[in-house]
Amino acid sequence: MVSRKDVRLAAKLVKDVLGSRKAQRLLTERLAVRGPLPAHTYKIAVYFADGPVNLYQMRQWYKPLAKLAETWPVVILSRTAGGTNKLLEESPIPVAYVRKVVDLERVIAEQDIRIVLYVNQNSRNFQMMRYGRRWHVFINHGESDKMYMTTNQFKAYDYSFVAGQAAVDRLGKVLWDYDFDKRAIAIGRPQADHYSGLLPYTPDERTVVLYAPTWEGDRAAAAYGSIATHGVALVTALLRSPRHRVIYRPHPRSGVVDHEYGVANKQIMAAITAANGRDAGAQHIVDTGAELGWQLSAADVAIVDISAMVYDRLASGKPLMVTRPLNPHAAIDTSGYLSDCEWLDAGDTAGIVETLDELVSDSGAEQRLQVWVEQYFGDPTPGAPTARFHAAVEHLMAEWDRFAEVNADVDDGLAEFVDDVSEIEEV
Repeated sequence: MVSRKDVRLAAKLVKDVLGSRKAQRLLTERLAVRGPLPAHTYKIAVYFADGPVNLYQMRQWYKPLAKLAETWPVVILSRTAGGTNKLLEESPIPVAYVRKVVDLERVIAEQDIRIVLYVNQNSRNFQMMRYGRRWHVFINHGESDKMYMTTNQFKAYDYSFVAGQAAVDRLGKVLWDYDFDKRAIAIGRPQADHYSGLLPYTPDERTVVLYAPTWEGDRAAAAYGSIATHGVALVTALLRSPRHRVIYRPHPRSGVVDHEYGVANKQIMAAITAANGRDAGAQHIVDTGAELGWQLSAADVAIVDISAMVYDRLASGKPLMVTRPLNPHAAIDTSGYLSDCEWLDAGDTAGIVETLDELVSDSGAEQRLQVWVEQYFGDPTPGAPTARFHAAVEHLMAEWDRFAEVNADVDDGLAEFVDDVSEIEEV
């Protein structure tokens, strides 16, 4: 007997195939119009092997990379048609489409790539990491205390740019025989120097609450998402309050694994639309935009799940609460900020208005928050994270020059060997 789940899965597969073919045709047309990228131009590459659904991992780096490109030209190496189409639409950084390994090798031969940056742990990263004589650097797509941040995969890269001392301490518990002094370089959060975006509402006396949950996760240990456990009741209570404005920013993967989680997400969006219909002055927002910045700085208080959003908000130094996962198997690292944060249990969501009133007037909570900001991001002074990011890149460029000089004789000998082999093959 065919279940409804099987029917949905089959329909999704057909939709994905048709969507992939359409994306490929569109991309072919776009690249033909744009033409080839200039050769011998780019020194830094950002490798991205995912499709559009994971572009949030790239978007937060657009502005820091654009600023870096003013000194060191940067190109994005994109492996999928769908991801490349979106990148061509929105990225301020040039994009090279490298669907096949032969395409990747062509770009490497045409350019002088000395540093390759990685924003995630996609298994296809290893197709790029086969190429030596360049630094492979993991920059991640956000700071957090999720188990993803303690993976032994950090060792696969030559270096990792981490946010601060908290990241080093976290990794130090799980990475054996790892040279942290050399390979883990703290840069803070350069994205915080580029918070921007126009407010989609007119500010007034309302308290602005950002609710930014993560997705449901693909296993129990990563079941941090709160939309189905906290979100509906939480947003419903806030929408009843004439003193609050809700900015709802769901994770783009919400409902990808759990259909019911996706249903709860749609329920919240429908409730916000209905609330605005009853009171246009409320100006509640469903935020699914690509840009992340104005939400973090404009909100008076934020409610987030265990995810990078905790630390995106932490970098702003403004009040926040973290939803406590209902799944007892969800892995929670309570050795860092989560040991001292303001938790929101699922059973307390109905009284969220009173809870937030207490939080914003709690001086003790504010003092604790500032201590953790320093621990996670170092000096948060505007401009300081960008300076550390650029200094880290300058250091690796200098190291590249040093190693290139030391190995110049080896490289010349290898080139002569290849020429000799070619001549023998011709004979």
